[in-house]
Amino acid sequence: MKLYSLKNGVNPRRVRIFLAEKKVTVPIEEFDMESAGHKQATFLAKNPLGTLPVLELDDGTLISESVAICRYFEEMIPEPPLFGRSSLERARVEMWNRRMELELLLPTIDVFVHTNPFWTGRRTQVAAWGEQRHKLLVERMRWLDSELKGRAFIGIDHYNIADITAQVAILTARGALKLAIPEDHANLTRWWNAVSARPTSRA
Repeated sequence: MKLYSLKNGVNPRRVRIFLAEKKVTVPIEEFDMESAGHKQATFLAKNPLGTLPVLELDDGTLISESVAICRYFEEMIPEPPLFGRSSLERARVEMWNRRMELELLLPTIDVFVHTNPFWTGRRTQVAAWGEQRHKLLVERMRWLDSELKGRAFIGIDHYNIADITAQVAILTARGALKLAIPEDHANLTRWWNAVSARPTSRA
């Protein structure tokens, strides 16, 4: 078994945190954006989209997409349950993880791609779209702050993949966008401090 990952990649980070929570160690082959090895023919034979992460099983089976990889390990190693403990919890985790992807993670990535000089010449940048997504991201941080009132975690009462998705989104916003959580977002700040204190946050 081998995990193909990307240094500083958002979705690979999701998988690494998930595996750390499961206390699973998997051999990792890491690529970087500068050399773009994941865009070369050898890797494209494994994933024609050239995206990471990709999990290669011992029999050669390939699983792409971060949540699909996490679901595979959830089935293999059910404890701790990061997708929920019951039908209702699993539905709520699915709902909230999707919300964190659409309302927090994707806007963060869009702002980075469309406004950061790193992507000049690598991707077509539309500055106006980046600015619109930045406004949305700020609005969604306020929304999530209100949703976290009286809650320790996102969606259910224990740490789960929706927390991990929001965690990597905020981490990327802070690092790549220099967008910190506003000081008046007490609930979001409390949550952020708690998830950041987990040993797995450094995976």
